[in-house]
Amino acid sequence: MMRMALLVCALFCIAAASDPADRLPDPASEARARALFQEVRCLVCQNESIDDSDAELAADLRKVVREKIAGGMSDAQVRSFLVDRYGEFVLLKPTFSAANLILWLAPLAVILLGLGLLFARTRQARPAEALSPEEEARLAQLSQIRPD
Repeated sequence: MMRMALLVCALFCIAAASDPADRLPDPASEARARALFQEVRCLVCQNESIDDSDAELAADLRKVVREKIAGGMSDAQVRSFLVDRYGEFVLLKPTFSAANLILWLAPLAVILLGLGLLFARTRQARPAEALSPEEEARLAQLSQIRPD
């Protein structure tokens, strides 16, 4: 039973493998391309890398990355090319920048602002003060009167 499961898994892995004709002839260049595939977002799936995606656009992006590497571009140049063409969204791990810092800190700022407003609001709410002796006498008098 276990052997059958392993055989089925092996067949799925073979079926999912990319076409050998698409691969770069140099194993080092292909390894670089595969590493970049893990860093680039599939713009169709949006939550997968182009290495994991079966979308046509992901296949096209894999081809572009391989072409750029074969053309002599460095990994940073390939990333820069993709960002220039598709925007920073194409990277699964965006670079650190002021715009990204604002995006990451904005939810925290909203939460802190809300907590501050809540704290200020609760500090303003004071418990009811005790009744004066005149108010207590008036309340006792009113509570004794019953409508007929």
